[in-house]
Amino acid sequence: MQERAGATRQSLLETAARLFHERGFAGTSISDIGNASGLTSGAIYFHFTNKDALARAIVEAHFATWPELIERQIPAGAPALAGLVRLSFAVARAYRDDPVVRGGARLWGERYAIDATLPTPFVDWIAAAHALLDRARAEGDLADRVDPAAAARSIIHAFFGMHTVSDALSGRADIENDLTDLWRLLLPALLADPLRTEDTLTRALACTTDGPGVARKICADAE
Repeated sequence: MQERAGATRQSLLETAARLFHERGFAGTSISDIGNASGLTSGAIYFHFTNKDALARAIVEAHFATWPELIERQIPAGAPALAGLVRLSFAVARAYRDDPVVRGGARLWGERYAIDATLPTPFVDWIAAAHALLDRARAEGDLADRVDPAAAARSIIHAFFGMHTVSDALSGRADIENDLTDLWRLLLPALLADPLRTEDTLTRALACTTDGPGVARKICADAE
């Protein structure tokens, strides 16, 4: 029974997230969500007290996806800068393809219409980028002129600004090409040896860790 309730709740989150992304918070009603999910309003209220609580749960689920993604994309021992590039592509694909991530992002953008306290975005991404740049310095890959803290903030600013523009122009259909172009601008400034830009980008793009142990081994071997 508990397992079924959990599956129903997850399916409800995904359906609501898709509608919130398409129509916005104000443009989506509990009735709309019920019609799309096949649930009665009473069944929805069993899981969430109101639409604001449902929106908050989607934003929280959006944030909850990132720690596992970071762990999966940056295996222990993998070069940090290539890992940062690889992680950025995984995040970009999630913003393009994952309904909860897409819905959570739009809801946070409409946070002033939601009567709930939502998590603060970006700070964890800045911290993660900072940690990876510190690792890159210890590995000898980061240029001496680069301040990891300042660079981390600038990378996250550029990354999420690119998302906003890509979403407006193509619905993020071109996000991976846009991100490749962004890294071709950033990596020469970050690397101790700017001539390794294409090599770093190629390794990151060729290495996937979306699967279990076999994919991790391929990733480690490629590095």
